[in-house]
Amino acid sequence: MNTPVVCPECAAPVPVEFFQGLRFGPCLGCNTPLLARAFPALLRQAPQGISGERITEAGQAACFYHPGKTAHVPCDACGRFICALCDVELHGQHLCPSCVESRQRKGTLTTFESRRVLWDNIALSVAVLPVATVFLAGFSMVTAPAAILLAVFGWRRPGSLAPRSKIRFVLAIVFSLLEIAAWVAFFYFISVSGEVFQ
Repeated sequence: MNTPVVCPECAAPVPVEFFQGLRFGPCLGCNTPLLARAFPALLRQAPQGISGERITEAGQAACFYHPGKTAHVPCDACGRFICALCDVELHGQHLCPSCVESRQRKGTLTTFESRRVLWDNIALSVAVLPVATVFLAGFSMVTAPAAILLAVFGWRRPGSLAPRSKIRFVLAIVFSLLEIAAWVAFFYFISVSGEVFQ
């Protein structure tokens, strides 16, 4: 067990056997009734981390970050020797902490991403919202081409963290093309009707 669980009344440690399944019973220290429901992880031992081996003989390769520890493997990105403590294994590659940090900063390491820009939602919103709100329909002359540009720009960008299709991009482009066609037809009608009345 990772940390001892104690009685809320007397702070006496509660034995591990008390947490096998759903259990109701008295505290062994103060006789207070306790109801226990524990997740299986409470009963498992915490895994021990690897600290790296100390250099025992002269001439052994040392870790770049810990000169007193034996090199375990070279970093696949920069080639620095790293010990078992510094080794970060991601997708079959061994990386040093600074390479992990630099890749995360540059955005090339998607393993640690917690949020992304949803370009498909932005493009669809820019295409549909001006027309959906009637008093902003005039802005669709500008937002329709902008929505097409956003859809093209965001097409190859990483999408949502949850799997999604490209249907929002397609809908944004279709709605934008329809809006542009409507504006072209409107201006054509205005120009033709102006010639008729002259």
